[in-house]
Amino acid sequence: MTDNPVFKNSWHDELAGFYSELSPTPLRNPRLLYHNRQLASELGLGDELFDAAYTGVWSGETLLPGMQPVAQVYSGHQFGVWAGQLGDGRGILLGEQQLSDGRKFDWHMKGAGLTPYSRMGDGRAVLRSTIREFLASEAMHALGIPTTRALTIVTSETPVRRETTEQGAMLMRIAESHVRFGHFEHFYYRREPQKVQQLADYVIAHHWPQLAERPERYALWFRDVVERTASTIAQWQTVGFAHGVMNTDNMSILGLTMDYGPYGFLDDYQPDLICNHSDHQGRYAFDNQPAVGLWNLQRLAQSLSPFIDVDVLNDTLDHYQFALMRTFGAKMRAKLGFLTEEKADNDLLTELFALMSKERSDYTRTFRMLSQTEQNDAASPLRDEFIDRAAFDSWFTRYRERLQIEQVSDAQRQAVMNSANPSVVLRNWLAQRAISAAEAGDISEVARLHEALSQPFADHKGDLTQRPPDWGKHLEVSCSS
Repeated sequence: MTDNPVFKNSWHDELAGFYSELSPTPLRNPRLLYHNRQLASELGLGDELFDAAYTGVWSGETLLPGMQPVAQVYSGHQFGVWAGQLGDGRGILLGEQQLSDGRKFDWHMKGAGLTPYSRMGDGRAVLRSTIREFLASEAMHALGIPTTRALTIVTSETPVRRETTEQGAMLMRIAESHVRFGHFEHFYYRREPQKVQQLADYVIAHHWPQLAERPERYALWFRDVVERTASTIAQWQTVGFAHGVMNTDNMSILGLTMDYGPYGFLDDYQPDLICNHSDHQGRYAFDNQPAVGLWNLQRLAQSLSPFIDVDVLNDTLDHYQFALMRTFGAKMRAKLGFLTEEKADNDLLTELFALMSKERSDYTRTFRMLSQTEQNDAASPLRDEFIDRAAFDSWFTRYRERLQIEQVSDAQRQAVMNSANPSVVLRNWLAQRAISAAEAGDISEVARLHEALSQPFADHKGDLTQRPPDWGKHLEVSCSS
């Protein structure tokens, strides 16, 4: 018998006034549909915790010893407009698991029922959105991109009304922290700068302890927040991930990808892809994500201005583009198989993107097939993916000439490229197929897809690597997804 996990409650104990205490509202006839065995193992959780006898833990009926559930309050800018008070409208922080190695992880139940911050919502989640977040967060983790994680999916007989009536569900989300830019904004706009500083002291103490005694700790901390944010967004761009709703309340202070709603991985290379059908102005289009990241950091900087010098904040914000391009450049060189830097590298990438955009080439397939290039062989399976063969041949000749500068074997370079270019990503049509099966009572497609996404750089074959079928090309997702 494995001991129950040990919980701390630093948010509850150290930040009075930053939350409301309440317990989850259980679902009707809940059933644990699926759990993440790999993450459970990483958290030291025994298999028996996922037996039917413990369903209440995952469905809001039962609290494990040490848990003190709270709903956090925060505010934020939504679609560029100040939205005022928001908060955990359907989520509850149950507690913070303390691991034996000193690490700490929030257990956050999503779909846990009404809270003081639900506004006009019902506090619930549906099976569709829960599966989407589970699969997306685990896919991003396997790609090496900072993210929240997902531990369990619970379904139920509770009806939840969205566009239609759907099955009520819950997700247990795991993260080092759920602190958002919007937490700081909330108290700044309430004209409580002492609480903004209190929150900064809290996150430094718990997540940047190496800075806690430094006199310049706030400036150093903000610089790292900028670095983390820039790096995460740069990595989104390299794998073709569009978040869809980059409001400041959805931005993690740790640089984690969080709040998966109307996201989408690129199928066709469309740099202006808008994956959220509620985003009528295209604010969160794929190619606008780096600029939005900076805009959000500027809002955070404003909230920190009562205790960090404005010139320091502005100088740090000026570093954002460099940090983003440093990560983006390194990742894209690996995707192209360039182990060194040459002045013309960016030109080659820009020309490839132009070809891909013109022909609506599949983003993931193009780079994965490029990984098969042999520098002394003009033949390439990628050629058949392009209609304008002459344009591709011209680019590919110059690309192979660039590879020969490296003076490394094809095998060595291909190993680098295959570790940077996934063969499988969570395409919307794959997610929808798994959702449809799960709603009909068949969880096998979720399990199959989760297993494949946990090894994205393996050489997968078959339907998981294919372009979407006709029905999957125009799926619409919104913030309720």
